[in-house]
Amino acid sequence: MPIVIAVLAFITVLVLLFGLVGIVEQRKLLKDRMMQFTQEDIQNRDVILTGSLFQRLFKPVLQVSAKHLVGRTSQSAKDTLRKQLLMAGSPGNLQVIEFIALQFLLTGLTFLVLLVLPVSFLVVCLFTIVSWLAPTFYLRQLVAKRQLAISLAIPDVMDLLTVSVEAGLGFDGAVAKVVEKSHGPLADELKRTLHEIRIGKPRRDALRNLSSRTGVAYLQSFVAAIVQADQLGVSIGKVLRIQAIEIRRQRRQKAEEQAMKAPIKMLFPLVIFVFPTLFIVLLGPAAINFMYAFQ
Repeated sequence: MPIVIAVLAFITVLVLLFGLVGIVEQRKLLKDRMMQFTQEDIQNRDVILTGSLFQRLFKPVLQVSAKHLVGRTSQSAKDTLRKQLLMAGSPGNLQVIEFIALQFLLTGLTFLVLLVLPVSFLVVCLFTIVSWLAPTFYLRQLVAKRQLAISLAIPDVMDLLTVSVEAGLGFDGAVAKVVEKSHGPLADELKRTLHEIRIGKPRRDALRNLSSRTGVAYLQSFVAAIVQADQLGVSIGKVLRIQAIEIRRQRRQKAEEQAMKAPIKMLFPLVIFVFPTLFIVLLGPAAINFMYAFQ
């Protein structure tokens, strides 16, 4: 009996020991698992909170609304809008259907707000039309501003490309050097083009995509020359030098053209605003004295 009691006691202690170790391991595993989920939640929360107010609040609403409005727009209008969004640099990472949903929501909210206010029906119609056209107008302004920034940056980028190629770098290496040293819309577009080339897209296709995304005439002529030189085996360094000179000449001609248009553009403000004020200042006292003389 003592031996049996001793064996049972030993088995009981062993079971309790293994049970205690198992409980500790389970609690440790559960704690690690909870910490993992907590860290993931914190990371997800940080990612969500780092976005702008538009991305965190309004964009989910646009995504839901876009599902119901996607079939109400023609394909040609979608293609045109998609091209404009690309040329504008994809503001807010908006997709075509999200931009259309933004137009509908803005127009609907404007209409509902104006219906509550004590205004005439003509004012409601006018502001509703303006709210529908405002996003498109703003998008066009973004496109024009971005194209102007790209046009102004092209000569310096061309010089840096030319110097890099003449120093012995390949065209892709020269583009990488430009992306490293430059900032702005053109550098971003060149970075995207370089990424397309590195993932396996042919250089001419990546350059043509660059031309279509920007819509800048200077860049289109540059891309056409580079693609032609690549196909014919011409030295890219010489082509870049010629293109840099040609682009500067075109910009100088355009500046001269704008300078010649300036007097004609200034004529209307002079006639409408400046000349009447000048006449009032110069002839006003004489007219007052003339009136007093004949009283």
